[in-house]
Amino acid sequence: MNPWILVAAITGAAGVVLGAFGAHTLETRLTPSQLASWQTAVQYHLLHAVVLLVLALFTIWSGRSVRVPASLFSLGVLFFSGSIYWLVLGGPRWLGPITPIGGTCLIAGWISLAWLSRTS
Repeated sequence: MNPWILVAAITGAAGVVLGAFGAHTLETRLTPSQLASWQTAVQYHLLHAVVLLVLALFTIWSGRSVRVPASLFSLGVLFFSGSIYWLVLGGPRWLGPITPIGGTCLIAGWISLAWLSRTS
């Protein structure tokens, strides 16, 4: 089994669970600004879960490694979305600087994907 399919599946399932949690449990407990932040985290989380699945299918089809972009996207979701979830739920404020690190990982993932297409 391709490990990136498993990563994509877990990432996608977690994104759906966290989206539902935000919509059904946190909706009345968060400020509009906090809820908007939560929704942004879920949006980026789920978008990149789909990207991970596409990368896993690409590597099966092509036989080429997607380790760099897939790793960067995975770290990006963890740091970007994860830190936003944690902050919205009242986590320590020192987590704030982790969010842009996650965003940088996501950007680097897209750049490495462009590089992957260039070296085909």
